Amino acid sequence: MKAALIQLCSGDDPARNLPLTAALIQEAADGGADFILTPEVTNCVSASRSRQLEVLQTEAEDITLAALRDLASRRGVWLLIGSLALKTSDADGRFANRSFLVAPNGAIVARYDKIHMFDVTISDSESYRESAGYRPGTRAVLAQAPFGPVGMTICYDIRFPHLYRGLAQKGARILTVPSAFSQVTGAAHWHMLLRARAIETGAFVLAPAQTGTHEAAGGAPRRTYGHSLAVGPWGDVLADGGEGTGVIYVDLHLPEVAQARQRIPALMHDVEFGGP
Repeated sequence: MKAALIQLCSGDDPARNLPLTAALIQEAADGGADFILTPEVTNCVSASRSRQLEVLQTEAEDITLAALRDLASRRGVWLLIGSLALKTSDADGRFANRSFLVAPNGAIVARYDKIHMFDVTISDSESYRESAGYRPGTRAVLAQAPFGPVGMTICYDIRFPHLYRGLAQKGARILTVPSAFSQVTGAAHWHMLLRARAIETGAFVLAPAQTGTHEAAGGAPRRTYGHSLAVGPWGDVLADGGEGTGVIYVDLHLPEVAQARQRIPALMHDVEFGGP
């Protein structure tokens, strides 16, 4: 199976981002991809809550979701919309960071809301409080596709290995990690974390990413690391998107999942223990 990771530099205007995203998905489909994946917050990268209130929509109204579902249907491809920033009906006004798996007929097969919120202080000049604007999801999601079960995660989730172990033990053959990783933490940890999750689970890990400096009409522009990554079940890097926008292709030989898990059957070796 041929997969394609879309690497974007989305700004904070969903209407402006959409044609650029759609063009790259068309390119991936023209290139023979059966499964196409976009990054986290495909529709809008913004650090400004006021700007998000101005431009974001609910799932039912979101122009990006509607257009990309239609595109998946017209091109007959499986599409992971890595995530969309969406308004919700929550009383506190927080948004959802929601990933969608879309079938070749345009139907939404599965939704996943990001569980782990990126609340960190990287340096005196760089900090994030994702939970101030987004409400966390509460359940893991294993989506069913004809090429095998897909475990859906988003970005900061990658630092919580028990989530991936649980998905793999329930049968996930592919783990998706659409991201908008910071440049500092990306340079330090991105490759190692993704390879570790693949090795621990014996699964393919597909991580389409945002990259570069993101245009912002409201608030300060964000900078992200790029390097969309595809990792095989043995931990080998199959493709690395570098720092530019575009399409990264990778051939997935899914029998390799069973082979890796047979060689190192660690998913079956959990042991109960006490302490600390």
